Amino acid sequence: MKDLSTRSKTLVVLLALATLSAPAVSSGQLAVSPTNISFGAVPVGQSRTQAAIMTNSSGFDVTVSQASVTGTGFSLSGLIFPVTLAAGQSANFKVNFSPPSGGSSSGTVSLVSSGSTNNGNHYGKGHHTGGSSPTATTTVTVPVSGMGTTVGQLAASPSSMTFGNVQTGASQPLSATLTNTGASSTTISQATVTGAGFSVSGLTLPLALAAGQSTSFGISFAPTSGGTVTGNVAITSDASNPSLNLPLSGTGVTPGSLSDSASSLSFGNVQVGSSSTQSETLTNSGGSTLTVSQANLTGSAFSISGLTLPLTLIPGQSFTFGTAFAPTTGGSVSGNIAVMSNASNATLTISLSGTGAVSGQVGVSPATLNFGSVVVGQTANMTATLSATGSSVTVSSASSNSPEFTLSGVSFPFTIAAGQSAPVTVTFTPQASGTASASVSFASNASNTPTVESLTGSGTAPPQHIVALSWMDTSSGVVGYNIYRGSISGGPYTKINSALNATTSYTDSTVQAGLTYYYATTAVDGTGRESGYSNQVPAVIPTP
Repeated sequence: MKDLSTRSKTLVVLLALATLSAPAVSSGQLAVSPTNISFGAVPVGQSRTQAAIMTNSSGFDVTVSQASVTGTGFSLSGLIFPVTLAAGQSANFKVNFSPPSGGSSSGTVSLVSSGSTNNGNHYGKGHHTGGSSPTATTTVTVPVSGMGTTVGQLAASPSSMTFGNVQTGASQPLSATLTNTGASSTTISQATVTGAGFSVSGLTLPLALAAGQSTSFGISFAPTSGGTVTGNVAITSDASNPSLNLPLSGTGVTPGSLSDSASSLSFGNVQVGSSSTQSETLTNSGGSTLTVSQANLTGSAFSISGLTLPLTLIPGQSFTFGTAFAPTTGGSVSGNIAVMSNASNATLTISLSGTGAVSGQVGVSPATLNFGSVVVGQTANMTATLSATGSSVTVSSASSNSPEFTLSGVSFPFTIAAGQSAPVTVTFTPQASGTASASVSFASNASNTPTVESLTGSGTAPPQHIVALSWMDTSSGVVGYNIYRGSISGGPYTKINSALNATTSYTDSTVQAGLTYYYATTAVDGTGRESGYSNQVPAVIPTP
């Protein structure tokens, strides 16, 4: 018993010694800092990175063989495996979060490492001395989390603005709306407008728009000159589209301007009861359409025709209408046409003037032309006088109702001023013996047209006997001769030529058969002085 107890005590001691003297098993330890990685809110489409450090906190080498990450949007960077860390050594790496959509996301980063244990002896039932060192594999897990947020996004309605044609000096306003179509608030910091004539109103900046919120503002186009203008409104914000452009366009047009072909119309003299018409043309000489709304007429006897209102004229277009003057009384008349429109010259005035003329009358003197006796086949001329009273008269034609009477000395038409006269010559050529009566009618614009003059004459048979006289005269300064005849020798004598005879011969066809006639001549000079009688010459007319 004594031996057994002694042996037992010895064994216990040996076991205790073995426990106390065996080497401690210490696996390599990998520590990660921070122990929890939170990214907070990150806008969708953006990325955020956090740095992490892994440290070998053991007394042995540690080899990191792999790393993995779970959770939507998380990733690792900065590690090339395997990574061996000596005791106390550290290595940096990065954890990234790029949320693809809005909402919370969580996961883990797992680092797998292995480290060597101490070489030593094991005692127990059987024992082992020396040999290779066993390895221990460990996994370090770090939680990660983040929130994906959708950022604000600006949209403009309409996406572009066209102002069309706007008159210079006028302003055309339009309205636009900005809407935050994103899921988070956005702030508009600036609105810059370019382009001559464009301006922005009703937009106070900075302006925050919550998700889904809208704001309206005004854009105006006020051109100062003609022509097409382009511009832009640039909206600056912290939205995902930080610069939003709103294109602008418009055309400045000069206002419509109304012009006339004549600023005044003068009708001159128009006979009372008659009418005279002149044309007038209106033209839009401006750059935009205009409308003529009224044409106010003043002045008696004036009227307008062919003008239907309202009248619209595009740029460059013209319209012609008529203006008439029809006086009812004599005297001067004045008036005007006031053309009203929405042109830049709202009132266009056209002056009118004319004179009503009382109808003229034509008189003829003498009222009757009596040619007396004219030998058949011979001619006789007489002069009549046409005169105008009241106003000037235009004689357009004349006609005789007998071929024995003809008119000469004038060309038609001809005008006789008021108070003036014009001579006409009528010729009588009898074609047979006997009395002839006729008339000449003068057609004119006088109130008493036609004007008629009576004509009369007598055709006589040619004489059976004639006395042919001739003489010689060497006197100087003589311009003509008068022929005298008497029935008694020595006179008295009667002049038988109706006009001064320019030649030194004369034929007397008015003698009667069975009678004796005594002839003498006188000479007349340029002053009208007449000489005494020449020698007397008798002529005995035979009895047939």
